[in-house]
Amino acid sequence: MSKKKVRLAILGTGGMANVHAEKFAAIPGCTIVAAADVDLQRAKDFAAKHNIPAAYAGVKELLKKADFDAVTIVAPDAFHAPLSIACLKAGKHVLCEKPLAVTYPDARKMVAAAKKAGVINMVNLSYRDWPAIQAVEKVIRSGEIGEVRHIEASYLQAWLASKVWGDWRTTPAWLWRLSSKHGSKGVLGDVGVHIVDFATYPVGPLKSVYCRLKTFAKAKGDRIGEYVLDANDSAVLNVEFANGAIGTIHTTRWCGGHANRLFLKIAGTKGTVEIDSDKTTAGYRICSGPDLDKAQWRDVEAPSMPNNYQRFIKAIQTGRQEQPDFARGAEMQKVLDACYVSDEKQVPLSL
Repeated sequence: MSKKKVRLAILGTGGMANVHAEKFAAIPGCTIVAAADVDLQRAKDFAAKHNIPAAYAGVKELLKKADFDAVTIVAPDAFHAPLSIACLKAGKHVLCEKPLAVTYPDARKMVAAAKKAGVINMVNLSYRDWPAIQAVEKVIRSGEIGEVRHIEASYLQAWLASKVWGDWRTTPAWLWRLSSKHGSKGVLGDVGVHIVDFATYPVGPLKSVYCRLKTFAKAKGDRIGEYVLDANDSAVLNVEFANGAIGTIHTTRWCGGHANRLFLKIAGTKGTVEIDSDKTTAGYRICSGPDLDKAQWRDVEAPSMPNNYQRFIKAIQTGRQEQPDFARGAEMQKVLDACYVSDEKQVPLSL
């Protein structure tokens, strides 16, 4: 790896930005030199908390006054495209939070801007950090479970059914996720993007999708204060993969008992492999080979892997693009866009 020092700016200083600051601060060769937010005081408070030397009032001031190589964008979803494109045009390497954009056309503009700039670009599909999914991708690619036939994937959260993460009714940090007026695309846009990536990363792209979205009543008049609670909070996708396999991908915020569970089962002609994050993210279980005819499973520990933050800095230092890149983020957004149309028209759509 190159010894090049990477000077990083953090654009958007809300809750998730704290994770970015902590992760990047722990990487040798990376120095966080600036924080920026439309709320300057929030940027200043964030900078003081994380010992960042400078704070700026938004992207224009950041690009005009700060000296940096790369930026991590942790702003609300609707701002991902304009902020990323502005930074790309300035020649900055960009890591953008998921989803890459709120529409596929916007995501494609981001891909084009990144290609034109010739810089490193990544989308923070954070569950790619888990050793389990990286190892399972290699299992599928090796042919150990044969030709893939069936997939079951789910992302289950509990915060609408319980107070496991606090009382969502009293916290804007959760309420905005239920309101399309406040930029939410519902559970599908928020975490559905993760489980679609989780399922298709090892198996391959989707050929078609038939989606059903549902918004359940949660408050009197479906409103709490300024928040109209109209964004979807459950989604079920019936899918066919390009390789001919079929399956279901679903997500909800209503599943009590699962604070934040990702599950993936991939069944093939020679075996089945499974990830259950409630049990471990550092390994998987598999039924294949001599165990197949006895329906016996064995647990496998996966080797540790660098996280997205480390891969982003490494890519800048080496000049070699890492995954997941903007093109992958756009591919996921294409699926999500198709899901909204499929639900509206109640028809399956080809991708």
